Amino acid sequence: MTEPEKRKWYQLDSRALSNLVVVFMGILLYLCLTHLPQVRSVVRAVLEVFTPFIAGFVIAYLLNTPVDFFEREVYKNAKGKRALSIVTVFLIAVAVIAILLQLILPQVTDSIRQLLSNLTGYLSNLDRMVQELAQRFHVEGEGLSNLVDHYNEFIRSLTSADMVKRITEFLTSSAPELWNFGMSVGNGVVNGVVTAMTAVIASVYMLSGKPRLVRQLKKLIYAVFPAGGANRILTVSGKANQIFVGFINGKLLDSAIIGVLCFLLCTLIKIPYAVLVSVVVGVTNVIPFFGPIIGAIPCIMILVIVNPWAALRFGILIIALQQFDGNILGPKILGDSTGLSAIWVLVAIVVGGGLFGFAGMLLGVPTFAVLYSLVKEWAEHRLEEKGLSIGEAVQSPAAK
Repeated sequence: MTEPEKRKWYQLDSRALSNLVVVFMGILLYLCLTHLPQVRSVVRAVLEVFTPFIAGFVIAYLLNTPVDFFEREVYKNAKGKRALSIVTVFLIAVAVIAILLQLILPQVTDSIRQLLSNLTGYLSNLDRMVQELAQRFHVEGEGLSNLVDHYNEFIRSLTSADMVKRITEFLTSSAPELWNFGMSVGNGVVNGVVTAMTAVIASVYMLSGKPRLVRQLKKLIYAVFPAGGANRILTVSGKANQIFVGFINGKLLDSAIIGVLCFLLCTLIKIPYAVLVSVVVGVTNVIPFFGPIIGAIPCIMILVIVNPWAALRFGILIIALQQFDGNILGPKILGDSTGLSAIWVLVAIVVGGGLFGFAGMLLGVPTFAVLYSLVKEWAEHRLEEKGLSIGEAVQSPAAK
């Protein structure tokens, strides 16, 4: 029996290699933190290059569920069923967007135009109402008087003829800057059109080549990682996809219903600019928990200028809608797609919004749900290794 070969000094075992990787990752993290502005600029430049493909992936991800439905249920016996499903879903999406724009956009534009044209009158009426309420309830004080004086000065500045002169002087002096701004906007529009077309084309390729792309990714994962690790990655990816699809599709449907319901109720109780405020409420409702409140704040600010009593009715309506959505409609549509309690939903929204803005507020909940399920599974596995059940761990004296 031959003696095993001695490992040479420069050969590393698996443990030493793992430690070396950890050290290099620590050094890389330190360099990234100490050179954060440079890292951000590089990341921003890379994201700008890949923006059309990221947008295409988002479009493909949103349309994948209806494409799979048409392929599975409608064109299951047809030749080229995948292509037929993609064409059908894109035609339906374009038709829905065109109908919504035709119905909503003109009314929203007209509402904004009327609001701006009648702004002076609205402000005058609001000023008159504030003074009447102050006299009726005998509200006096230097602070209120100063507030009314400043407010009257603001209204007079809006209605004075001198305002037109100041605007003309500003436009004349700022002509070069406005020209550069216009050129920048024009270039931005052209780039936006090119990016949108590239994103749509990329989404079509992603949807049509999805089966092949999935197979290629699986091959790559099994080639890079051990069999057990590859199986674990695919299991986690499948669970994450299930959570994200269920949450995003359900939230979009929920927001559409809330927007339509808000419009009907606003029309019923005679809220001014019902279409405008309903669109704002419906769009912001995609943000969990805080969505209706975030949408209500600018709407109430507008309605206070137009009709304060309508603003009060609208505030009560939003509270009722939020309760209906949170306790009845949302659970019916979303079910337990995230498995998170209210406190963790709140943490996910606050942290996600603080780090990534609107996208973080929207995607923070499903992302946190995936992390929560992984931590929960790991904890249960560790309890099994220690021979403890979940009930025993909870009821132990140290946990009380």
